[in-house]
Amino acid sequence: MEKTSTGAFPSTMNSSEKQETVCIFGTGDFGRSLALRMLQCDYSIVFGSRNPQKSSLLPNGAAVLSYLEAAQKSDIIILAVHREHYDFLKELTEVLKGKILVDISNNLKIDQYPESNAEYLAQLLPGAHVVKAFNTISAWALQSGALDANRQVFVCGNDSKAKQRVMDVVRTLGLTPLDQGSLLAAKEIENYPLQLFPMWKLPFYLSAILCVFFFFYCVIRDILYPYANGNKDSTFRLAISIPNRIFPIAALTLLALVYLPGVIAAILQLYRGTKYRRFPDWLDHWMLCRKQLGLVALGFAFLHVLYTLVIPIRYYVRWTLKNRTITQALAKTDDPFSTTTAWLNDSYIALGILGFFLFVLLGITSLPSVSNMVNWREFRFVQSKLGYLTLILCTAHTMVYGGKKFLSPSSLRWYLPSAYVIALIIPCSVLVIKFILILPCIDKTLTRIRQGWERTSKPTSNGQHLKQSSICLDSQL
Repeated sequence: MEKTSTGAFPSTMNSSEKQETVCIFGTGDFGRSLALRMLQCDYSIVFGSRNPQKSSLLPNGAAVLSYLEAAQKSDIIILAVHREHYDFLKELTEVLKGKILVDISNNLKIDQYPESNAEYLAQLLPGAHVVKAFNTISAWALQSGALDANRQVFVCGNDSKAKQRVMDVVRTLGLTPLDQGSLLAAKEIENYPLQLFPMWKLPFYLSAILCVFFFFYCVIRDILYPYANGNKDSTFRLAISIPNRIFPIAALTLLALVYLPGVIAAILQLYRGTKYRRFPDWLDHWMLCRKQLGLVALGFAFLHVLYTLVIPIRYYVRWTLKNRTITQALAKTDDPFSTTTAWLNDSYIALGILGFFLFVLLGITSLPSVSNMVNWREFRFVQSKLGYLTLILCTAHTMVYGGKKFLSPSSLRWYLPSAYVIALIIPCSVLVIKFILILPCIDKTLTRIRQGWERTSKPTSNGQHLKQSSICLDSQL
């Protein structure tokens, strides 16, 4: 490969020709994995090491030289060392001038330094063209093939030509480059691998709070109360009965919380008379987590179905049915058939089946492979219209489950109502408010606001209205 001038870079060579030489500073796990992948793609690889004689376990076909010698072999240098070891680069300032320096480093924690590693490197070597790349992909992903793990590589840099050269390398390796703009984006890119399910934290916390609260609530009603009033041991309910009450309650509550932020946002827009004012940060974050909330709710619904299916094989249920049958046989009596009870029982089961079916449909539609196949109107219809129908069916399923004893005084234990009564508070509130919002007199005003109408226009100093991109208020699982 011919040596180029400071401001120009040679174009990527055709796949039929030998690929250019790439230099890698660092002989660690990632450097070796990246080199192996590049060798498979017909690149020439030269390693730069502080101890070339002691370097081992390197891929066959790769040369190992000192930092200075390796840097002179290529215009693309991949820096596979940690930030605390950047000092040796000061001695290579002249030889690195005009070269593309690809920073792949990550930190141990988010915002560990005031500036990103890539920006620090650009300050350290102002003559080099620093590009951030490869830090979001693992050594395992490089070795495991194109169908495993995430293949996206975030790339950013201030020099467009240098960034394009690096993106060409990424494509040649069978990966997908995503241009993130200038080097200012490097801090966000470096924080990305350190985040642990950032959009799932709120759903997980809410789920944990709901499960813990209703667990202790059911323990008080179903275990402590029978023991205190009749010295009856009901601790066996901890395995099946209590979880099978907690899971549907959590599923219904989380499903209602998917639609609650949209209702709150609509009320705020009606109150303000405009859509051009930002929602509070907590509401913005809540709306962004609706998909995750819905998927967690679907998980609880699946658990409820599985636990319900095992009810007939439980020892307690079989014991109860056997003793009731024997008692009725000895007494030569039977329970009269109740059409009302049959209707309530069948309705309860039918509503649960239909609600669960639509619940699964919402979850499937939220998958990227499915949502990419439908247009926005179709997606909105499923997630909004069918979503509210799912909430109605699941709420009705819970209400019919209570039947005549829904608010009966006999169902109170230590003045505490059944757990499913508490679970209905949020879903019923969401449905009532939504019903009010779709009344023609209110819906007409809300529609006008979402189309850009403002109750009072407040022009800025240059005569332009303050505008903000409209946020869709419909649910998105």
